[in-house]
Amino acid sequence: MTPHAASVEPHPYRTFEHAGWQDAATRYSGSFAHATAGYVAPLLDAVGCSAGARLLDVACGPGPVSAAAAQPGCIVIGVDFSPAMLAEARRRVPTATFQEGDAEALPLPDEAVDAVVSNFGLHHFPFPLRALAEMRRVLRPGGRLAATVWAAPDANPAWRFVHEAIAAHGCLAVDPPIAPHGRLNRVEDCAALLRAAGWTPDHDSVRQVSGVWRLAAADDLIAGFLAGTVRTAALIRSQPPAAEAAIRTAVAAAVRACPRDDGGYLVPTTAILISARKP
Repeated sequence: MTPHAASVEPHPYRTFEHAGWQDAATRYSGSFAHATAGYVAPLLDAVGCSAGARLLDVACGPGPVSAAAAQPGCIVIGVDFSPAMLAEARRRVPTATFQEGDAEALPLPDEAVDAVVSNFGLHHFPFPLRALAEMRRVLRPGGRLAATVWAAPDANPAWRFVHEAIAAHGCLAVDPPIAPHGRLNRVEDCAALLRAAGWTPDHDSVRQVSGVWRLAAADDLIAGFLAGTVRTAALIRSQPPAAEAAIRTAVAAAVRACPRDDGGYLVPTTAILISARKP
């Protein structure tokens, strides 16, 4: 079989995301990766990652999931549309193979892998329905898919701290392009999207899972969003200086109210884990 030759059309949201991740690549591992790290193991558990399995990591970024999947001996292929992110991934995970490509037109043949994962990538794609269809195409029969997205701020404290502070002291309007798919941060929306892409959800295959973002200092929450996100970082940077200062103060106060251990503040986070098996 030859690799899939589909291409993706230009879209303002894709251009915006690409520029943002190119810029964030060298900072991500030391900042926002700490928020996503706790969801790597549940993601890999959902696909049954094991030695010798061919695993595709979609929107692999600097490679944290690829690195974890390589540990038990998976044959790992990472795909990302950001060359800067791929440079970080190749440096950090030399045992994996990384390819530049878009999630909506994966550069792999049909039925090429045993498992497909995407850790917090799905909500960044302009058309996640197409991405899920592509993941289904490259997966062998009986193979498994797993993906995570962030839950809505009302169920996700770290995000709620930031959005409530902006609502109170700044403005939630933002100029960057809006995702054409709309929000993808509710269990019911994720389940509907999965079915629309041709997947049959298993029992409890779309569910909320909880994690902790450990922060050494109260100011590190805003710093993490600025260093390792695209849309939320743009929202914060769009605020007038006085409003941004007030937002920072309010977010730091919310972090200080969280539990602590010897490693710092324990800020709760919530994600949605999506999993399914290809018939």
